[in-house]
Amino acid sequence: MIDLTTEFGARVEKRLLEEQVIWLTTVNPSGIPQPNPVWFYWDGDTVLIYSQPDAYKIKNLINNPKVSLNFEGATQQGGDVIILTGEAVMEENASKIDLAYEEKYHQAIIDFDETPEDIFISYSVAIRVRLEKVRGF
Repeated sequence: MIDLTTEFGARVEKRLLEEQVIWLTTVNPSGIPQPNPVWFYWDGDTVLIYSQPDAYKIKNLINNPKVSLNFEGATQQGGDVIILTGEAVMEENASKIDLAYEEKYHQAIIDFDETPEDIFISYSVAIRVRLEKVRGF
């Protein structure tokens, strides 16, 4: 999906590995795009996102699993834009939080005065986005 041998592919991989927030855009039943900033973990194949079960993004995904993901901002000249598209699959009441995801956000969770267990109780739906296309400049 992502050709890591190209300069652009290497930039995509770097941002997938290093960024803390990605924008997840779902589409509501009226067809209006609904972007939301979310924490995520890329495992080299899918993007893992956790959500509260009653979030609008979950309702949107039930109706339409197609999503887009993009990173915050671009350069002043409009460069460093990366847009990923794919299909989301939800796993309600996931058995436990992914250890790599927990490691990535461990300090952020502590900064929110929470524990990983507390976060997982609230954000109990795992969303895995299988990437289909990437574009950008």
